[in-house]
Amino acid sequence: MKFLDLCKVYIRSGGGGNGCVSFRREKFVEFGGPDGGDGGNGGSVWAEAVDGLNTLIDFRYQQHFFATNGQGGMGRQMTGANGADIILRVPVGTELIDEDEETVIADLTEVGQRVCLARGGNGGFGNLHFKSSTNRAPARANPGQEGIERTIWLRLKLIADAGLLGLPNAGKSTFLAATSNARPKIADYPFTTLYPNLGVVGIDGKEFVMADIPGLIEGASEGRGLGDLFLGHVERCSILLHLVDGTSSTITKDYRTIITELEAYSPDLALKPRITALNKIDALDAKTLGVRRRALEKAVGGPVFLMSGVSKQGVNEVLRALYAQIAGNKVTDAAEDGTWQP
Repeated sequence: MKFLDLCKVYIRSGGGGNGCVSFRREKFVEFGGPDGGDGGNGGSVWAEAVDGLNTLIDFRYQQHFFATNGQGGMGRQMTGANGADIILRVPVGTELIDEDEETVIADLTEVGQRVCLARGGNGGFGNLHFKSSTNRAPARANPGQEGIERTIWLRLKLIADAGLLGLPNAGKSTFLAATSNARPKIADYPFTTLYPNLGVVGIDGKEFVMADIPGLIEGASEGRGLGDLFLGHVERCSILLHLVDGTSSTITKDYRTIITELEAYSPDLALKPRITALNKIDALDAKTLGVRRRALEKAVGGPVFLMSGVSKQGVNEVLRALYAQIAGNKVTDAAEDGTWQP
């Protein structure tokens, strides 16, 4: 199934049914009076987050969603039927954005969460509604309200506990494959990963979800390479794991390239907790490893983990550090919500 994380849909709610002008005509009923019913309400357009979806590919083949109109009122005081609602079922983590591509209408982050995108029009009043002591035979009725038509952008941001960052061929996919059951494509050329991948990672009997996104290059914020749009998939992560290729001769430059692109995309994302790991240490001798580790620690301003996704050397230490941060964030969030108990 092809991965799609951004699409545009056109929606329209149903219009309300017209009110009815009718008078009772029945044998032996001399003054039947008005009996025109009200029109039914038009159907609304809803968006609902459902379980079991992780892509917006369904909206590639259907972009138009129109709710049905309400039925018009009828005689004998019969109200028209309401129009049927229509529901856009989207993956958890989907943002609903207005046509200007800036205004966020809603962010569906939980299963079952729903929002009304376009409410159906109200049905018009029939002439029975206008009956009064001074107007016993009203001959007018209201038309139903028109439906709402609008354009909506759907943007999916995967929900994961930890996110992987790095240049192309830094070993992100290899690390995800080595620590989870995910099977991303792995090859010895840049941009092997074209779409985000999710994997459930286990360590010491604990599990968390990790997201692997395509590699960033210098100028990604300006559209070079695959751009930086995929960074949206790690915005919700509790922590980021920045992998630096230990076999590169430009260790510090590689590190700063990713940090620069993070800051260009979002200052908030650049300030998110981050762990830096020097990868592919199995391909380095002790002297080279020491020199490059010290250079990277100086650029980071803190400790750097050493690991190899292929030989799995140092992988458990990195996973434990990631889980400790994730667990700490969950406790903090629960304490802020008032749901955590010591």
